[in-house]
Amino acid sequence: MTRIIAGAAGGTRLDVPGSGTRPTSDRVRESLFAALESMDAIADARVLDLYAGSGALGLEALSRGARSAVLVERGRPAATVVRRNIAAVQKARGGAADARVQEAAVRAYLARAAGPFDLVFTDPPYDLPDADMTADLAALAPLLSADAVVVIERASRSTPPDLAAAGLQLIRERAYGDTMLWWAEPAHP
Repeated sequence: MTRIIAGAAGGTRLDVPGSGTRPTSDRVRESLFAALESMDAIADARVLDLYAGSGALGLEALSRGARSAVLVERGRPAATVVRRNIAAVQKARGGAADARVQEAAVRAYLARAAGPFDLVFTDPPYDLPDADMTADLAALAPLLSADAVVVIERASRSTPPDLAAAGLQLIRERAYGDTMLWWAEPAHP
């Protein structure tokens, strides 16, 4: 079972797509969001959740005070699940949450998106080639606010993302079993 951990919609159960996604575990999300809250990266943030799956990361941020969330998911069944999860979070919050699903491939969405985004989650399939991951991050960089935080989730056995090639710099990294998280920010000259 996946659920919203804390905030206005805390405890809300989220549906998970039947296949083709890999939900971030509650333990990893708890640690991730504790770190983001200590960085003051959530309150009033404009959130972008790439490869959204169930939408748990973007919706957790909304529950904890983010201003808005765009959840990008290419697969139609998963996008349908995200829409249901948005409705559940809106109901738990007692009103509308500024959240919307973009049913599109990540690179296609980034090519037409209008930022800026303050907090970005990217949790691609573990088999996404490194070159594609770097291209996604490079396409994302111009859409970031000056003090944005980007969280990248991959398998711990994955090659670290090429942040410099994408115009980003590493803030922090942490392994959780077979999951690895990298936090990055726009590189400042």
